[in-house]
Amino acid sequence: MNRTSTPSWLKVMAGAAALSLTLTACGGESNDNEKDGEADAASYTNDVCKGDVTSADTFKVGGILPLTGNLAFLGPPEIAGVGLAVSDINAAGGVGGADACHQIEDSGDSTDLSVSTAAAGEMVSAKPSVVIGAASSSVSLNFVDTLTSNKITQISPANTATDLSGYSDFYFRTAPPDTIQGAALGTLIATDGHKKIAFLVFNDTYGTGLRNFTQKAIEDAGGEVVYGGKGDGDEFPAGQTTFSAEVTAALNTQPDAIVVLAFDETKAIVPELANQGWDMSKTYFTDGNTADYSEVFDEGTLEGAQGTIPGPNPDETFKDDLSGWYKSAEKKDLTDFTYGAESYHAVILAALAATKGGDTSSVTIQKNLAAVSGAVEGSEECSTYEDCVKLLEDGKDINYRGPAGIGPINDKNDPSSAFIGIFQFQKDNTIKWASEVESSS
Repeated sequence: MNRTSTPSWLKVMAGAAALSLTLTACGGESNDNEKDGEADAASYTNDVCKGDVTSADTFKVGGILPLTGNLAFLGPPEIAGVGLAVSDINAAGGVGGADACHQIEDSGDSTDLSVSTAAAGEMVSAKPSVVIGAASSSVSLNFVDTLTSNKITQISPANTATDLSGYSDFYFRTAPPDTIQGAALGTLIATDGHKKIAFLVFNDTYGTGLRNFTQKAIEDAGGEVVYGGKGDGDEFPAGQTTFSAEVTAALNTQPDAIVVLAFDETKAIVPELANQGWDMSKTYFTDGNTADYSEVFDEGTLEGAQGTIPGPNPDETFKDDLSGWYKSAEKKDLTDFTYGAESYHAVILAALAATKGGDTSSVTIQKNLAAVSGAVEGSEECSTYEDCVKLLEDGKDINYRGPAGIGPINDKNDPSSAFIGIFQFQKDNTIKWASEVESSS
């Protein structure tokens, strides 16, 4: 077991580790936010980076996250995860005494990759300690080479495409690859007794990759794919808006169940399925479209349908904190929590890597990220940033067990294990957690 002594920079700055909610370097703003109507309020800070701070003097968290585009519904929980983590880090004294701050840029989506290209350029100029994002695997593939060539550590809280496994020494993720979600979804479909499966899948790295692994699990369980399978050429382009032909073709194969692998296109696919008489309770979704459609579809449209989302069901305290931070910072209610835990987890891992390595540079974080995730045999578990820092100060190897519920980072920079949550759509077209399974990658 390799143990490191306390970094000299951390010892020197220990006296500066007192709680401070006014962060001049990062332009922190302190806000009181009552949770659940209780009299005692929790404090959150919205520590947006100010001025010309860089990773040389600040733990600077960049973000390339979906503020617009067909995954914009994932923007709020991911931003909340980043913001809450930075707030918690500063409440615990920063990173070796250095303040933490965040700078969020828009990733857009795969229909207009110029948005993420510009965001990556901004990040290179900003010189961050770490970049969190993107949500879309195709979008990450668009700019990962830019960050890697500039030795900037990237951690995606939501990418699942297997094309990204081991892609770069500077690319990591806190969401599991599609091998795990595909196996879980295929097993769920088979367990529900379905034998003939149709896929409605868009031609995107995420969609086709997840389709392939789900198809394998279905076929391994004795089922067959009757439409939209690997090699059939039935995929539709991202951004398509009408689906009469695709739905008709799929239903003509008389499937027992249909899997919809799409993003915003789902809002046009579902009405077409319903109009053609499909039993929506036999429809399955994944993390790209398992969402709240209460304001989109008529009541009862999706009742009984199911979907999968990587990650455990976050505990209520963590949800309250995400909601509290978002309400405090954005003056809006947080209605979706998808990948909020993974975003928080990513930031904390990066801060702990910086602490272990002795500075807030991106190269230092890259070198130490796997180690603080528990990759070192015999490391001690800890579940909060403050507790993990104390162990590092004592020269211990650590295994950060954060809200994403993932296992240590493996040699492909993926989580070695993860939970997949199974959700069921309610009468009002919202989703409700039903169960979860844990699997290794």
